[in-house]
Parts: sequence; C-alpha cells; structure tokens
Amino acid sequence: MLILTGFADEISGQLDEQLDVLASEGITHLELRGVYGKNVMNLTDDELIRLKAELDAKGIRISSIGSPIGKYPIQEPFGPELERVDRALAIAKQLEAPYIRIFSYFIPEQEAPEPYRDEVLSRMKQLSVRAEQAQITLLLENESGVYGNTDERCLDILQHCNSASLRLAFDPGNFVMNEIMPMCEAYPLLYSYLEYVHIKDADRQARIFVPAGEGDGEFPTFVKALKERNFSGFLSIEPHLTKAFPDQDGPQRFKIAVKALKRLLQQEGLAWFMI
Repeated sequence: MLILTGFADEISGQLDEQLDVLASEGITHLELRGVYGKNVMNLTDDELIRLKAELDAKGIRISSIGSPIGKYPIQEPFGPELERVDRALAIAKQLEAPYIRIFSYFIPEQEAPEPYRDEVLSRMKQLSVRAEQAQITLLLENESGVYGNTDERCLDILQHCNSASLRLAFDPGNFVMNEIMPMCEAYPLLYSYLEYVHIKDADRQARIFVPAGEGDGEFPTFVKALKERNFSGFLSIEPHLTKAFPDQDGPQRFKIAVKALKRLLQQEGLAWFMI
C-alpha cells in the first residue's frame, strides 16, 4: 500500500492551511518538521498535546518526525545529540510516528570525508541502538554536504550499523545534486535498505529542484521499480520548488508537486491510500 505524505511546512507556517491543503489532495499523513513557527524538536509538551488533538480532529497522522538530528558539523560534541535523539524518540512516541528522519553529519568543506568515517559510524551506531531500544525506526537521508551524501557512503553506514531500526529515506533529487544517478547507480546498491521515499527531483544542469519526473532523477524508472518490488510504505513529498516556481506560493507549489507524483503513479497503474 502506497501512502502519500509530505513536508507540510512547505505549504505554510500555519497548521490550519497545511491541513486544508493536505485534505484537498486526499493526503492522510504529514512529515512533521515545522509547525507553530518552530522546528519540531523545539515544541513544548503542551504544544505536542495541542498538535495531536488538532491532527486527530482532521484525521491526519504523522508519517515521520522530520528532525535535524545529524545535521551539524561532525567536529561538534556528540553528547548533546544523544539528548536530542532521546527527545525525538519521545516526540515520536507521543505523536504515534513510526519514523524519525536523521542525517550523517556535515563534513568540513574542502576536506575528504574518509578521515571522519570512524566517528560518523560510531555516532550512527549509537543512534541506532537508542532507536532499537525505543522500537522506533530512524531514516537516514542522503543529504548534501554530509558523510552519507553518496550511495556508497550511505551503504557504508547502513551496513556498519546493521540495524532494523536504521533504514534509508531514498531521495532521488539529493542524489542528482551530488552527481549520483538515482536508478543507474544508487538504487542497485541501496534497494534492500529502502523503506521510505522523499519525492524530490532535480535538474542536474540548472542545479534546481523540480517536480517529480521533470528532472534527472529517473523517476519513471524509479516508480516502475517500486511497482515491481511491490513496495509498501510512505512517499513523502518534499517539493523545494521555490526556485523552479518563484511566482507561486507555498500551497500552489505543493499542489504542483503532488500532481506530478500522482501522474507518475497513474502511469504505472499504482493506487495510493486515500482519506
């Protein structure tokens, strides 16, 4: 079963508008990154209670906590990060979210990533152990600038941790931006770890994100592969279309991204879960 979700803070900073747009597109879930004018990790306990009540009232559930864990320089101390992951795990449990999105630490600019490998792997292993204990799954995103910005280094992390609580949030657009072809190169290496998808495409030459299927992210082939493997899980829309559609507002850009994804799914005869 395919379930559409997305980063609703790209729609608007206002929760009501986020939920209205999701409902208008028949989307039942959101990936929680920003709400009430702050990052999810900065929400108070009272705000979490309020948020859960508002989501329940609209019939919207949370697919993943879009945390910034691991999105800071590898040279910074790790102790505070363990406190942050414990907080993220508590938030996920309170909001009944099965996943938490994480990153693999920024490597200093102009430096090779290899000297930082052992420290990255050590940290990722510790995070995955915490997740195992909490029975929550962490999703490693192949973000630009971090250790795991290539297919081979993502595989290195996932193999080293060897944990059912650390899986991959496959982001075709980010791979394109890092000169990796998502299907020709990344997918054959990583498909066995793929449990969640970020729907984001990119134009390699223009260096901008574009709707799914309109860039170099090999999306038609990717959707076909999901169909062939009977993939069941979340497809999370993360438009990043400000540069591609500067004259459109957040709700319009989000709807453009949704329609592009639905068009690809329909071309393959794939249905998705609706409200």
